[in-house]
Amino acid sequence: MTGIRFDSVSVAYDGTTVLDSLDLTVEPGEVVALLGPSGSGKTTALRAVAGFVRPFSGRVFIDGRDVTGLAPHRRGVGMVVQQYALFPHLRVDANVAFGLKARRTPRATVAERVAEALEMTGMSAYARRYPRELSGGQQQRVAIARALAIRPGVLLLDEPLSALDARLRSDMLAELARLHRELPSVSMLYVTHDQAEALTLADRIAVMDRARLRDCGTPRELYRSPRTEFTASFVGSANLLPVTVADGGGVSFEGTPLSVPGVPGVPGVPGVPGVPGVPGGLPGGAATLCVRPHMVGLGDGPNALRGTVSEVQWRGATHRVYAEVSGHRVCADVLELREPPAPGAPVTLHFAPEDAVLLPAGAGHA
Repeated sequence: MTGIRFDSVSVAYDGTTVLDSLDLTVEPGEVVALLGPSGSGKTTALRAVAGFVRPFSGRVFIDGRDVTGLAPHRRGVGMVVQQYALFPHLRVDANVAFGLKARRTPRATVAERVAEALEMTGMSAYARRYPRELSGGQQQRVAIARALAIRPGVLLLDEPLSALDARLRSDMLAELARLHRELPSVSMLYVTHDQAEALTLADRIAVMDRARLRDCGTPRELYRSPRTEFTASFVGSANLLPVTVADGGGVSFEGTPLSVPGVPGVPGVPGVPGVPGVPGGLPGGAATLCVRPHMVGLGDGPNALRGTVSEVQWRGATHRVYAEVSGHRVCADVLELREPPAPGAPVTLHFAPEDAVLLPAGAGHA
């Protein structure tokens, strides 16, 4: 059994805090994605686990053992980085064997582990090639095989797919998901700024911003029920509409009454601690309504919003329709339209009450 625990970990460079009081646990066998924009602290967190940076406060635990002061090679972790970091003068099998030889593993065991790792990553047929003779996707598979050859309890992946094209990223995501199934005891910490990667691969997503952990939950929880505007906008796309909470139930958007969950008057929806049904404010106060674009339809329906088409984007199987509604941009993702509306045409958008989430106004970068 293994796992990772950050206990109030803070890291600073030249007096600037780049990771601030991180508390996070990666359970044994779990994949946790650190998702956030550049400079949010996610790679620093990964490097703190690997031992490449030393926290100025807090502790890092692996398998329940405090490793904060241990050298990287004594932590028993495998790491895969963005640019592969393969040795160009070594063949594939020698690259995969490098970590094992550095640990003075017996020669017979090295051969066995290399063959096992190459088989697991589908690279057995390329064992005698040099990195320059491989595609980008194949080189990344070799880097993953090298990390797996030492049989780590923890696998760290730092934006491992960002250098690949869209098709290769999709293929490698499928491979990583398969490896996760085949290695159920290995804990993975996966750094990415790509929402699709996090949603596809992770058991839980930790959302980072400005050196701090802002939110954490399963992909479904963060997508369906985000707790802040930042999470809503960073985990998938979202329409974020400023609304006013009505005294008698419901909310209003620029004078248009809307029915949404979490507000008195909507049956079967539990309230929020504090003022029942009102997140972070009193009736008559401000809030933010989050509606995912694919939950917005064209034409009349519940919670109808009337506006003017500003842009239509064809995306193959779907159209994304942008509309100006009372000075705000609202978008809808709908199945491909035979006759999409033209810019400047009037349009009515609608969404079901249960497909909206009410958030505290301005929540996100607190």
